[in-house]
Amino acid sequence: MSAIWAQGLTKHFDEVRAVDGIDLDIAPGTIFGFLGQNGSGKTTTIRMLTTLLRPTAGSARVDGLDIRDDARAVRRRIGVALQEAGLDDVQTGRELLTLQARLFGMGGSAGRQRVQELLGIVDLEDAADRAIGTYSGGMKRRLDLAAGLVHRPGILFLDEPTTGLDPISREAIWRYVTQLSTDDGITIFLTTQYLEEADRLAHDLAIIDEGRIISRGSPAEMKARIGTDVVTVQVPAADALDRAAEVAGDVSGVERVQIADGSAVVYVPDGARAVARIVLALDDAGIEVGDVAISRPSLDDVFLEATGHHLRVEEPQPAEGGAA
Repeated sequence: MSAIWAQGLTKHFDEVRAVDGIDLDIAPGTIFGFLGQNGSGKTTTIRMLTTLLRPTAGSARVDGLDIRDDARAVRRRIGVALQEAGLDDVQTGRELLTLQARLFGMGGSAGRQRVQELLGIVDLEDAADRAIGTYSGGMKRRLDLAAGLVHRPGILFLDEPTTGLDPISREAIWRYVTQLSTDDGITIFLTTQYLEEADRLAHDLAIIDEGRIISRGSPAEMKARIGTDVVTVQVPAADALDRAAEVAGDVSGVERVQIADGSAVVYVPDGARAVARIVLALDDAGIEVGDVAISRPSLDDVFLEATGHHLRVEEPQPAEGGAA
């Protein structure tokens, strides 16, 4: 049985197709990455799957339960940490987790034991009795993650859990997520706008753009599909970009060329050998060339090929004291 399954899942807001008929089939125990820029439909999808938003059309099951007909049962089976942590700055970390445990029917010594266990897992034992308002951004994210794990869910939804965090805090969250998957076998549905995060964590990955899934597979499979090196040639004159792409496309061995962010992105086997031919052809055509880079395919290249543009990350200011 799939941990998460959806067919034709759709959500419209008036004339806006936020999610436009997506299909999902996620195996138990995997980290599923949902990669896309802000406004692509990631958060709307996760809110439907966690029963916080009713779909316009389509169907979905989480842990075998229908998200419409069995919404209450779904909520008891899952853990959720959304973009904005719902934390009370006046409470202490221990108080928040204790309240969460009681809401799930864990009181007395069992509740206290689970709270202490979670404080250790997310490395907040020393800060457990401090007001949450004194926590850094990374500490709040880790506490929110712990709150979603109190009742030992088999499926955990994380909506951009590291957005706005500094590198040390981000690394800590990545470590906890990997541990939950490998040690506890939890299925994790992770939305992200970070290419490195998707590449590092996801066993299975889908790219969503304008409400539709446009590519699916493991990160390694996606990169392998490109099948070439990537030569990125910066063209300083914007009005010469189209001509540069045309000239580069005629170079022997070049398979295809895309234009993105003031550059001609050239897909060619053995880029190290081809780069001289590409630059010489552009020079012969009178086209000024800026920086030139050669790389193996990355998820950024996968995203560019699938969507026609690079992934643009809108990074908010880190929370005050954003250390881990």
